[in-house]
Amino acid sequence: MEEKKLDVNSVIGFILIFGILLFMLWQNQPTEEELAEQEKAKQEQIEAEKKQQAQEATLTTTAQDYSNSSVKDSTQLEALKLKLGAFAYAATLPSATDGETAVETDVFSLKFSNKGGYLSEVKLKNFVDYDSVPIHLIKKNNVDFNINFGTTDNRTLNTKELYFQPSVTKNGENTIVSMKLKVSETKFLEYRYELKPDDYMIGFTVKSQGLNDVINGSQNIDLNWQLDGYRHDRSIQYENRYTRLTYQHDGKKIDKLAQTGDDEEDVEGVSWLSYRQHFFSSILVSDAPFKTVKLTSKNLVEDEDVDTLFTKSFASKLPLQVKGGELNENMSFYYGPTDSKVLKTYDQNLEESIPFGWGIFGWINKSVFIPLFGFLSSFLPYGIAIIVMTILVKILLSFVQYKQFLSQAKMKILKPELDAIREKYKDNKLKAQQETMSLQTRAGASPLSGCLPGLMQIPVFYALFMFFPTAFDLRQKKFLWVDDLSSYDIIAELPFNIPLYGDHVSLFPILAAIAIFFYMRMTTGQQVAAQPTQEGMPDMQKMMKYMIYFSPLLMLIFFNQYASGLSLYYFISNLISIGIMLVIKNFIIDEDKVLAKIQEKKKQPKKESRFQRKMKEMMEQAEQQKRQQQGRK
Repeated sequence: MEEKKLDVNSVIGFILIFGILLFMLWQNQPTEEELAEQEKAKQEQIEAEKKQQAQEATLTTTAQDYSNSSVKDSTQLEALKLKLGAFAYAATLPSATDGETAVETDVFSLKFSNKGGYLSEVKLKNFVDYDSVPIHLIKKNNVDFNINFGTTDNRTLNTKELYFQPSVTKNGENTIVSMKLKVSETKFLEYRYELKPDDYMIGFTVKSQGLNDVINGSQNIDLNWQLDGYRHDRSIQYENRYTRLTYQHDGKKIDKLAQTGDDEEDVEGVSWLSYRQHFFSSILVSDAPFKTVKLTSKNLVEDEDVDTLFTKSFASKLPLQVKGGELNENMSFYYGPTDSKVLKTYDQNLEESIPFGWGIFGWINKSVFIPLFGFLSSFLPYGIAIIVMTILVKILLSFVQYKQFLSQAKMKILKPELDAIREKYKDNKLKAQQETMSLQTRAGASPLSGCLPGLMQIPVFYALFMFFPTAFDLRQKKFLWVDDLSSYDIIAELPFNIPLYGDHVSLFPILAAIAIFFYMRMTTGQQVAAQPTQEGMPDMQKMMKYMIYFSPLLMLIFFNQYASGLSLYYFISNLISIGIMLVIKNFIIDEDKVLAKIQEKKKQPKKESRFQRKMKEMMEQAEQQKRQQQGRK
């Protein structure tokens, strides 16, 4: 009975305690004002954490963040002095580690290495590669940037083995990254990087302070910059074709190292040098031209199936000048897209690092095709812009096709007379040639009149051949089944690699090859019909028939690994050419009228040009010599 009573009392006690706790919780619950204050404090804490994260992202530090009170025992300090001399001080600082300083801008994610003081990582925020991986121009394993110098105590040191003290500060909107290799708190060698918002150009200065009695200015001081180009395109072989070291020297002269294989040059007066990796470039620009620069390029792609990481290895050895016992070299680094519009904004002639083509071909690209395509692509999809540009080019060159077809029509009309002349003078070839030239001259139907207009198309053809593979605007732009107009399209993967052709099938080269076949069948058929046969000369009719099949085959094989934008242009271009040819043949040129004009021209006295008179005299002299030789026999 007692136990039961005890249990009841325990239950009652538990209930009372629980009730008291509830009452206390109710009494102590926050008021509405207290709740508002708590919410406000919570928001302030969140904002403070965000601000702290932003500060950590840019890692804004000052030199004071690194005290010089690093503990080193006397034995270690003496060993460092024996090895590094005055620069032993830098190795005693807390910054003497393999750490990195991270800095963010609108366009970059950057890292600076304490050891060596150089840019150890450059990631472009706004671009990805063919596999959607962010573009890295620099990582620690593909770059070597250092200064080799002598000291007054007969040491030869290299900055890549020494430790720099980093600091990150603000100068207005610009971020300043200072990497100092210290001899003391007031004496140092400094790499100073200045980063601007939304800018691919990084200001870079190498300067010393108080080192006139430390650095030996009478010895060579060399800045060495070596970079292995990362692969960014689908085909490393295709990317490697447009990866090249380009430099400007002696004013505005542009030169390049070899496109294939290895190459090396010693060049004077270099004002900038570009490590171009097809669509992205690393460019060093100097305020004052370097005296003599040693440039090196090595091809790293021998087997596309094995060598898949790097394209080429570039290296430069740049001399630095000591003035007044100190270094003070002002330079800039450009890390960004190989885009003519962007490069042109720096007014340093950097756009010339892009292979537009030499001479008139480059001029056509820079003055016509780049502005025209830029205008069209500003309001049209890129594939449509290519088609519209193709139509405009073909309309502009339609008079060339007209001249060619008119010349072929005249030759076709004259063919019976030309054949009759050859038959009449079949035993006298020189006489046959004289009469042939005379007839063609009187009729105004010289074969050259058809060839010369055709030659006018060559600069346009080659300019476009250079334009499409280097047009940054086409990079990763889709059209129909094409994922990237700057690269080849794929409609089928092959289980094996065909030499010259590749391991895939592209559709646009096939379409372009078919269009070329029908166009050449039309034009070559006309030429074959008009071309008179000449004894002792190659059979031109047979050669032209071979060309009908050879040209499309060449397109099919060669362009399978080229930019699909280029194949799209040739496909549309040849379709339009076929249309223009049909219009000219059926609606513009009337062979009866052409024949009537030829007959009228024959009746008119034709004044011979100096060239024609000279040719006639030469042929007559040759015929006279032949007769004399026959007479002696």
